[in-house]
Amino acid sequence: MSTEQPVSGNGRHSDHYRSRGPIAEPMRGAAAESMRGAAAEPMRGAAADGIARMHHVGIQVSDLDRSLAFYEGLLGFEVITRQVRGEAYAGEVVGYPGVELHLAHLRPPNSSVVIELTEYRGVARTPVDTSTANPGTAHTCYVVDDVEAVHAALMAAGVRPVSRTIVSPEIGVAKGGKVVYVQDPDGVRVELLQLPPTI
Repeated sequence: MSTEQPVSGNGRHSDHYRSRGPIAEPMRGAAAESMRGAAAEPMRGAAADGIARMHHVGIQVSDLDRSLAFYEGLLGFEVITRQVRGEAYAGEVVGYPGVELHLAHLRPPNSSVVIELTEYRGVARTPVDTSTANPGTAHTCYVVDDVEAVHAALMAAGVRPVSRTIVSPEIGVAKGGKVVYVQDPDGVRVELLQLPPTI
């Protein structure tokens, strides 16, 4: 969703997390077979002329306040808007007639990217396995100046790790840098990337 209303105050959140989760339905049958066939011959630029720019990245959450405690309170994201959408059009857009959407738009530090956190209320929800190998899951990545310091602060706050340790890539675009994965309150993976020093 993208209707925006300003949030009043800085509204810092620092409470801890409780756990539930959104619902996800995989594509099945003839529709899935059709998509597999289409994947064999990629559609090149089929909608390219219609895309102007990216607006936001959406993450479904089980408890909006708990997620704000993580993204705003711990990571320092700026809350741009916070709103409730219960109009019929909203349910039609997301495929859940009668749903009430509690959502917030946030901006990471020094970034033009907008993250949308949405809690669905009034409909059935099922937690999903957010392990990164599972199709349909996603992660976000944030550049940090000192990955050890940020990672230590998150661990001290009770954030769940993914990586057993901070890794220094030996090849690729992050060669010479440092990287680690952690989890948000619903298990969505968050990558912390310290870029290699420039010469």
